[in-house]
Amino acid sequence: MGNLLDKKQLKEIIKEYNLKEGKDVVGAVKDLMKDILQEMLDEELEIDLGYSKYDYKNKKTDNSRNGHSKKKVRSTLGEVEIEVPRDRKGEFEPIAVKKHEKDISNIQDLIISMYGKGMTTRDISEHLADIYGLSVSSDTVTRITDKLIPLIKDWQNRPLEELYVILYLDAMFFNVKQDGMIIKKSAYVIMGYTVEGFKEILGIWIGENESAKFWLNILNEVKNRGVKDILIACIDGLSGFENALKTVFPNTEVQRCIVHQIRNSTKFVTYTDRKEFCRDMKDIYKASTEEAALMALEGFSKKWEKKYPYAIRSWENNWDSLATFFKYPAAIRRLIYTTNPIESFNNAVKKVAKTKRSFPTDEALLKILYLSSTDLSKKWCQKMRTWSSIINQLIIYFGERVTNYI
Repeated sequence: MGNLLDKKQLKEIIKEYNLKEGKDVVGAVKDLMKDILQEMLDEELEIDLGYSKYDYKNKKTDNSRNGHSKKKVRSTLGEVEIEVPRDRKGEFEPIAVKKHEKDISNIQDLIISMYGKGMTTRDISEHLADIYGLSVSSDTVTRITDKLIPLIKDWQNRPLEELYVILYLDAMFFNVKQDGMIIKKSAYVIMGYTVEGFKEILGIWIGENESAKFWLNILNEVKNRGVKDILIACIDGLSGFENALKTVFPNTEVQRCIVHQIRNSTKFVTYTDRKEFCRDMKDIYKASTEEAALMALEGFSKKWEKKYPYAIRSWENNWDSLATFFKYPAAIRRLIYTTNPIESFNNAVKKVAKTKRSFPTDEALLKILYLSSTDLSKKWCQKMRTWSSIINQLIIYFGERVTNYI
């Protein structure tokens, strides 16, 4: 694109507006923008009517010009007053500045972007006033971001892939106002790997305490949105999830997060024992086979069960879902033994949301989660580098459950 103005024209503008400082340039550009808009609108009406002003010889319409009406519009340079040309029949529909349009900038997109970065409605209002000279109230900011609600509903109900080879589930906790009180609410996130090797957030749900019924509703929703099969689900010990999963997707294998298991096991271990305790525990989950892991667990149990029976029972009671990853080669093990992929996503979301001590409604929280999700998902445009090797290994283990969707 070439220069809109040559040096001679620029010098004339500098002289005409007596430009000396940067702020003077902004005012000049604002005036130029007003003139350009005015010219665009007048040109549009001339094309619409089919004849130039006062050129009655070429007039082939019974419609005609009918003066101008003043109108103030918002722009990134502040408010601009223009005169919109009218036609006698009222049929003229301008494009440059549409009827009833009060904002010709990207202010709405800017507001939504700032909201998505964690700025409060008051901060956004003050920022727009300071930087752009625009008067936008906190209530207006809320109304603009509320336009996201239908988009969120569409996103939450969109069709999903028929197969997810790996699914991660985790929860985040936020303060939300309800009935005049601030309470802790959970936001449950489901992330999956498609058969092509791309990450995707399937959905985010705010609300109830974990239970088999709660997870049954969510999993049925996922199934109704098109999911036919899930190979492996990685969880952090979510209450009621395993029972619900076996009801909706009975063939799905469950892998409990080893990192969460380690944290839970060391929760009540004294500082003096922790180093030795963790070293012994490492022999379990770093074993090359399940048989070797069971031998390590037996020795671990004999050594520590009297002092820390809770930790020992936790490993023994959950062994079936803790040991799932032992049957797979290293590349798949690394993907499923921990819920780190979804925890990384959750941590990024929390960084955005930490500026807000509490959210006024569930919808306000959901808007932040949705914007953060779509922003982070833009980076997931490439499949995992080693995916061709991983999917071939999964084909060996799961056969037609994979090949039917390739």
